[in-house]
Amino acid sequence: MGTSLLTTDNSSTALREQKQAPHREPGGDRGLLRRLDKPAELFAHLTPNWFASIMGTGILATAAATLPLQFPGLRTGATVIWGIASLLLVLLVCATGVHWLRHKEAAVSHHRNPVMAHFYGAPPMALMTVGAGTLLIGKDVLGEHLALGIDVALWGTGTLLGLVTAVAVPYWQFTRFQTQEDSAFGGWLMPVVPPMVSASTGALLLPYIPAGEARMTLLLACYAMFGLSLFASVIIITLIWHRLTQHKIGAAAAVPTLWIVLGPLGQSITAANLLGGNAHLADSGTASSGTLTRAMAAFGILYGVPVLGFVLLWAAIATAITIRTARQGLPFSLTWWSFTFPIGTCVTGVSGLAAHTHLAVFAAMAVAGYALLLAAWVVVAARTFHGSVLQGTLFQDPGTASVSAWPIRRRQAPQSTGQAVRG
Repeated sequence: MGTSLLTTDNSSTALREQKQAPHREPGGDRGLLRRLDKPAELFAHLTPNWFASIMGTGILATAAATLPLQFPGLRTGATVIWGIASLLLVLLVCATGVHWLRHKEAAVSHHRNPVMAHFYGAPPMALMTVGAGTLLIGKDVLGEHLALGIDVALWGTGTLLGLVTAVAVPYWQFTRFQTQEDSAFGGWLMPVVPPMVSASTGALLLPYIPAGEARMTLLLACYAMFGLSLFASVIIITLIWHRLTQHKIGAAAAVPTLWIVLGPLGQSITAANLLGGNAHLADSGTASSGTLTRAMAAFGILYGVPVLGFVLLWAAIATAITIRTARQGLPFSLTWWSFTFPIGTCVTGVSGLAAHTHLAVFAAMAVAGYALLLAAWVVVAARTFHGSVLQGTLFQDPGTASVSAWPIRRRQAPQSTGQAVRG
């Protein structure tokens, strides 16, 4: 009986101590990845939309290099950002390799997911963004010869992967994926935008291509990819407009993807001006060749300015919707990187217009846009660092993990699109 009383007393004491002890979450003793049971878990649910963080970081560097107004320290800061983007790209590529080796079933499931499959467009754009930054900025550190070699490798790989996603993902959507009338969202643009990035970053390689037929071939190939991406994007943007008109905003988690619409628009302005600006390099000296290259240069302005008008319209609408949603609760997820790269493409596009028109208004718009890009990047990068490196919640299963590791008011559970983009 005494033993029973002692056992009961010990049990009561243990229960009181357990209640009084602070709650320990998985990995609570670690300084990093606190909410993961074990560090290796970060590879289990890695998704392709993680590459959007590389895109958003890389564009911050390339946009700085092309700004019409250069400020003291801007080049140095851009070099640091390029270095960060390059390092993150290497780490993410390696992590993705581990994900495919250890969790092949989960990796294969991405291209079967009618939402996540569209984010296969992020890896090729990340490769080409870092490649362009290497040629524009990294040459100060690596030397022009090595920087060019790296850019050629990244551009070639990104272009090939981008053409594959531009064909494969729409094919899956036309033949396999089940969609609803309200399914269209900004992520549908992701697989068709890489060829536009190839066009703009390919223009940077024109001065290094042997003069003659090879240079003209690359120039025209870039224009072909420009058209491929442009017309596909116009169709998808129309579907998004129709969805918003008929079915309204939808899930709060998907609202940031509205900003992806600016991506192909801003990138197309960038491509048109970069290709037009370097078209003279392909001039063979004949009358027909000279007329063609001069027309290409004029096309950059004649195309860019009207599209910029629509960019401003969409940016105003997206801003109003984002503010409205944020007041009710905008959960943090990787889709917040949609606030960075698309804005960055608009900055590079306006910088191109400023370079060709020499108008102060475009220069001022480019600088203002870059300030907005920088502010957005700081916020999103800080939230991502907290949710990944510190908490580890962004590496958890999207179906069970909290959308945000930071306290935030939440709306009603998101619908199909919102759930899949949480990543």
